[in-house]
Amino acid sequence: MEGKYLDPKADLTFKLIFEHEDLLISLLNALLPLDEGKQIEHVEYLPTELVPENPGKKNSVVDVRCRETGGRHFIVEMQLNWNNEFRHRVILNAAKAVVKQLNPGEEFKLIQPVYSLNLINDVGFDAGPDEFYHDYAIVDVAHANRHIEGLRFVFIELPKFKPKTIAERKMAVLWLRFLTEINSSTKEAPAELLDNPDTAKALKLLEKSAYSEGQLEAYDRFWDAVYRERVFYNDGFKKGQAEGIEETNRKNARKMKAKGFATEDIAEITGLTAEEIDRL
Repeated sequence: MEGKYLDPKADLTFKLIFEHEDLLISLLNALLPLDEGKQIEHVEYLPTELVPENPGKKNSVVDVRCRETGGRHFIVEMQLNWNNEFRHRVILNAAKAVVKQLNPGEEFKLIQPVYSLNLINDVGFDAGPDEFYHDYAIVDVAHANRHIEGLRFVFIELPKFKPKTIAERKMAVLWLRFLTEINSSTKEAPAELLDNPDTAKALKLLEKSAYSEGQLEAYDRFWDAVYRERVFYNDGFKKGQAEGIEETNRKNARKMKAKGFATEDIAEITGLTAEEIDRL
């Protein structure tokens, strides 16, 4: 890590930056398809662990989860490697966020819209090289102008982003430049990012000198796990994702365990809990 900063896309740094309400609001307003005059002003953070109503189902932990004061709910995820499991998890987490809004006996009309913002450091959509922003809503198949409010999914493929493609949205460009141009090799941040108060504050939070030795070691382990996961997928290590995915994960976990991988790395890659891995 010869640069001045850490990479904002790592789990440690991403969560640290966007635990600051002003930066989270800035990111959401810049990147979500919010109607004119409906920008977010205040949010309250919610637990990031989404526990299912059925105890037999898996819990899921998201990067950031919050609620606009008196209204809409937002989930933000940074995903380094694209795969079908992640896509299914995004849908499940958004559905859980809807369900968790109501207490027993409350009326359905109290449910507020859920926005799921997913930043992907990978190419996951069969679309053109410049199509990096994907906005999904519940629409009438025959009449796309008719839609049902409630769920909105935004996926941003960071490797496809080029600043010129959305030059008219300055803050969106700055946040996406921040996520794509700043990494562990960056010695000097672009002037445009340093001149903007939001991205300048985020850059300050990324300075390597602010992190302890233990945090830097955790940061390195995170990237090691990410790279290993990518190799496994590229080699076809994970197959059968459409059906029997949990059994596939257990088989993969057994192989990794036999090869001496750390339990935390196996859990990161397969989605199994430490207890499930110990029982294999």
